[in-house]
Amino acid sequence: MPVELVETQLKNALPIHLVARDGLDAAGLSSSALAWAKANGFAGEAGKTLVVPAEHGGLGGALFGIGAGEGALGVGALAKSLPEGDWRFASTPPGPELAAIALVLGGYVFTRYGKKPGKALRFELPAGADAERVRRIVDAVFLTRDLVNTPTNDLGPDDLERAVRTLAAAHKAEITVIKGDDLLQRNFPMIHAVGRASSSAPRLIDMTWGSKGAPKVTLVGKGVCFDTGGLDIKPSSGMLLMKKDMGGAANVLGLASMIMAAGLKVRLRVLIAAVENSIAGNAFRPGDVLASRKGLSVEIGNTDAEGRLVLGDALALADEEEPQLLVDMATLTGAARVALGPDLPPFYTGDDMLASDLAAASLAVEDPLWRMPLWQPYDAKLSSKVADINNVTTDGFAGSITAALFLKRFVEKTASWAHFDIFAWNPADRPHGPAGGEAQGIRALEQLISKRFG
Repeated sequence: MPVELVETQLKNALPIHLVARDGLDAAGLSSSALAWAKANGFAGEAGKTLVVPAEHGGLGGALFGIGAGEGALGVGALAKSLPEGDWRFASTPPGPELAAIALVLGGYVFTRYGKKPGKALRFELPAGADAERVRRIVDAVFLTRDLVNTPTNDLGPDDLERAVRTLAAAHKAEITVIKGDDLLQRNFPMIHAVGRASSSAPRLIDMTWGSKGAPKVTLVGKGVCFDTGGLDIKPSSGMLLMKKDMGGAANVLGLASMIMAAGLKVRLRVLIAAVENSIAGNAFRPGDVLASRKGLSVEIGNTDAEGRLVLGDALALADEEEPQLLVDMATLTGAARVALGPDLPPFYTGDDMLASDLAAASLAVEDPLWRMPLWQPYDAKLSSKVADINNVTTDGFAGSITAALFLKRFVEKTASWAHFDIFAWNPADRPHGPAGGEAQGIRALEQLISKRFG
């Protein structure tokens, strides 16, 4: 990775002075650096960098604006704005561990198809940061981003399975895969129906790790490697980002990587329904009625609401062993983006303590989340005249909520369940990450799981 954190002192590291908005006079700068900053109109605005010359020429350091305390992740902008070389913070930044994470995340570049890596920068690890924790979180976020950024010609269901096998091998986890028509034999009819029209067979990937006697934590990810919309086909503009429709799977794999690398005392299970929602003569149709693992019959009101179908079968399996914590993550609805935008993923849970702990973890690690209601009166909107439930509503209102209520039908035994309707994408560059695939919610979940079970 282009940004390297070093645990020892770097002999020639140049200082970075963090400056609050309108806080130049209190930043402890030399008289020449202060004069340089004022001459250049630098006033500590959040995200602004000013390189400072040395007394006798060359680089003498840099000033970085932290505004009015917008958060530690903002320092990730330094990965792009500083000249190459060795650097250190002149004083310990607020949130030193988050600042260290942000520095490395800010230097991420997706290089698989020839794009050049970012600048070669080395930073002294800030005092108070746990180097091992920083590395495992950064590695997990990079894994998530790489998976989401990879197009479907190189990341179909077969390739996603290989990615899970690679992660499992790295941590000595066990993996089983139920594939193709075996899904029908093993009672996963909705996963089979959604993926059967693709040339790459649908599958349920099941990875387990940790002691069998430890608390059970189960992660379920939507692995729709591409979504045409099926016979309810999307317009061409709606397909442009559909390589990221496996963002839920990518994020649970990133979270699993964090958990296993930390050696948390849990029995981890990861379930990924890996499919491609394609169009062919055997594609499932609007009006079809599908069986499900749960025993519920599901009328198909729209084939473009396929993610909740594959998640339903996977959640039903997860619920059968009543884990202490069950989390599902999915790029599920455009309605979630309309409600909260791309940066703030909603989550749904009926467990108030879990919601409170998630909110606290979200704030602690600057990983935004927002609780949305499982508003039970809307459940009636999913009614069907011929089946137990329809996969969509007819009025189009509250789409993210009704999708969560659909999933709730498949979780009956597990007391602590949360559904995350994520975007898994940065539409524009941010200080700690470029435009493209993104990890959302998993740093907050790692914080929560570490505190509960670590």
